[in-house]
Amino acid sequence: MNDNAKKGFKMPSSYTILMIIIALMAVMTWIIPAGQYQVDDAGNLIAGTYEAVEQNPQGIWDVLMAPVRAMLGHDPTKAAIDVSFFILMVGAFLGVVNETGALDVGIATIVRRFKGREKMLIYILMPLFAIGGSTYGMGEETMAFFPLLVPVMMAVGFDSLTGVAIILLGSQIGCLASTVNPFATVVAADAAGVSVAEGMIWRLVFFFVILGLGVWFVANYAEKVKQDPTKSLVYKQREADSKHFNVNATAEVSAELSPAQKRVLWVFVLTFVVMICSFIPWEDLGISFFADFNTWLVGLPGIGQVIGSSTYPFGWWYFPEGAMLFAVAGVLAGIVYGMDESRLVKAFMTGAADLLGVALICAVARGIQVIMNDGMITATILHWGEEGLSGLSSQVFIVLTYLFYLPMSFLIPSTSGLAGASMGIMAPLGEFVNVPAHLVITAFQAASGVLNLVAPTSGIVMGALALGRIEIGTWYKFVGKLIAGIVLASIAILVLATFF
Repeated sequence: MNDNAKKGFKMPSSYTILMIIIALMAVMTWIIPAGQYQVDDAGNLIAGTYEAVEQNPQGIWDVLMAPVRAMLGHDPTKAAIDVSFFILMVGAFLGVVNETGALDVGIATIVRRFKGREKMLIYILMPLFAIGGSTYGMGEETMAFFPLLVPVMMAVGFDSLTGVAIILLGSQIGCLASTVNPFATVVAADAAGVSVAEGMIWRLVFFFVILGLGVWFVANYAEKVKQDPTKSLVYKQREADSKHFNVNATAEVSAELSPAQKRVLWVFVLTFVVMICSFIPWEDLGISFFADFNTWLVGLPGIGQVIGSSTYPFGWWYFPEGAMLFAVAGVLAGIVYGMDESRLVKAFMTGAADLLGVALICAVARGIQVIMNDGMITATILHWGEEGLSGLSSQVFIVLTYLFYLPMSFLIPSTSGLAGASMGIMAPLGEFVNVPAHLVITAFQAASGVLNLVAPTSGIVMGALALGRIEIGTWYKFVGKLIAGIVLASIAILVLATFF
């Protein structure tokens, strides 16, 4: 056979896809008219104030600089460095924990305990991730869980795709059905001028219906893979994945945890508990305990100065504080295990290096926003929606609003950014056709949420697939039917809500 025989099509890497999209967006800045809205004191766009401005087309230099500007920050696009450094410190922490062997023994214990009822892990874990997404917008924080859960799913007879789906689908379905998510619901409600509590019933309907659909879908796929491993969409790379995630070694582990390994696992569990507690916006939920405690603690004579007066309470932490947490926890895990300094540093650096690719992809994905913002085409696209959705019936309006937010969520993957940019326009339009603002918010969340499951512009999606070693084409093949079901269910719920 000719060595130069034509080979089948191979999906480009995530980096290539994102750079192509950045280039296409740059082309769009030459075609789509530039424009801007006036903003209020809170930074929200004011409906009816759109005006065309001088075109600012983006060139080759801008395309090449977009990932760099995204990583470092380029007004008005926020820097990706905090997310990227957080991911690196998660990798460093896991590198130290993996060096102790504690996770191998712990995973093997889980495998033995769930023998014969492996699907229970799906029924338990997906709702937990969904609650995180619904309450505090769990997204990039999930990156810490993929290297842990994927080998567990493979060890119990499923595949790497199942592990990725549990975390990615679980957390992002939760975001789709956000109840009090400060990065979606709270921002959108504030921009629309309504209470977060309005429309809670319909958001809960979304939560249970869409989550139920997602859990059934993943459990059904996992069962097929367990019965016949060749049904796995990643079957061809199963052996390579097993080596990468050390699954075979994990499955063969039968020893009990040593006292040192037990101490490491306590550090491991407590680190994730602290991370979750620190990221939940307690004050937005009416809980002021952590803020009051922090004020009292730093106010103590002497102790406050030793701790540091700039300490943030739980609920105020974000990626910089999360990065600090995992860095400190990684060092602590090595100390309680009894590692010497050179071994600890080597494990720390190796773990960070393992997630370097994931950290970089977040910046590349955000480069799309840099191009759109610098080219000043975002406001124009919003203006087209403002003109096209006025004067419709309630049912048609809510469906078109949902459909409008699908491409907008692709172009602006930041839920808080999209909510702040558009809700001041979309919510008043809804009032003219008897669609309450809270339902417009729900439509926005539902559309943004479904795009967060597949959009290559999303650092969460691309990072998750990179961590799970899943090609984006494979992910689309896996999730395609579920996405169709979610879209149909979402439209049905939204239309139903217009009658009440």
